[in-house]
Amino acid sequence: MENSVKQTQEKVMHPKSGWLMLFVEVLLFVGGILLFVFSPQTGSDIVMVAMIVAGMIVLIVALILLRGLKTVNPNEAIVLTLFGKYHGTIKKEGFFWVNPFSSSFNPAVGAVAGLGRKISLKAMTLNNEKQKVNDEEGNPIEIGVVVIWRVVDTARAVFDVDNYVSYISTQCDAAIRQVARQYPYDVSENGDEKSLRGSSVEIAEILRKEIQGRVEIAGIEISEARIAHLAYAPEIAAAMLQRQQASAIIAARQKIVDGAVSMVEMALKKLSENNVVELDEERKAAMVSNLLVVLCGNKDAQPIVNSGSIY
Repeated sequence: MENSVKQTQEKVMHPKSGWLMLFVEVLLFVGGILLFVFSPQTGSDIVMVAMIVAGMIVLIVALILLRGLKTVNPNEAIVLTLFGKYHGTIKKEGFFWVNPFSSSFNPAVGAVAGLGRKISLKAMTLNNEKQKVNDEEGNPIEIGVVVIWRVVDTARAVFDVDNYVSYISTQCDAAIRQVARQYPYDVSENGDEKSLRGSSVEIAEILRKEIQGRVEIAGIEISEARIAHLAYAPEIAAAMLQRQQASAIIAARQKIVDGAVSMVEMALKKLSENNVVELDEERKAAMVSNLLVVLCGNKDAQPIVNSGSIY
């Protein structure tokens, strides 16, 4: 899918370890406190004021540098901006120090619990609410989809869409409608085409590709998309159930008739080969009729013993 929006290129940062800077921070805080403590003991007002000012400056610098300490957990990332521009992304887990004037940015704050301004790189599940759509034949159906997805490009996820979590949910809804109206709910009488119910594996792959094409701009990878709920809408469910029952009855009757004809043919052949009885055409017709009634009937046949002639 071609997108006219200019895509942001991800810049992976390799920041310095934060442990050295943490040690420097401790020294600065201790030094600033000591300047405040020993300033009254100098005996000179000018030196005392100078030490107090120096202590304040040291503490302010320490507080500013403290903002540069960042912690990144496994399968998490931090997107940093510096004065309104994209500064880079930290994907490596650990404890780091970055430019203290840079700030983490995530438009989907609160969408994933416990992350804050960090971005999760884990595989996440989107359980899309079931919605009513029309299939290829125009029948209203209810369909729900489960999508497994993850962020692979943090820059595009953060800067190229407004909220990548709500964006993928909206695009899933659109993709479901697009795919559902291209295929019937069930196979046709010919049985030579895909259907939503009968070709679940193929439809799932088609749906995954459709969603992937729509969320490519957001730097999201769709690992799996499968139909979790599929049913006729309540207003036509009863009628469609009767239609399915009728189709099943017809298919069963066809098999019964095919089997009955084969059995009658075999019976006549055996009687003729073994010379059990000589039957003319009229007797054969009567025998075929009786056998078909017995074999194709819904109820068990009641035998009648004929002690005389069959005529």
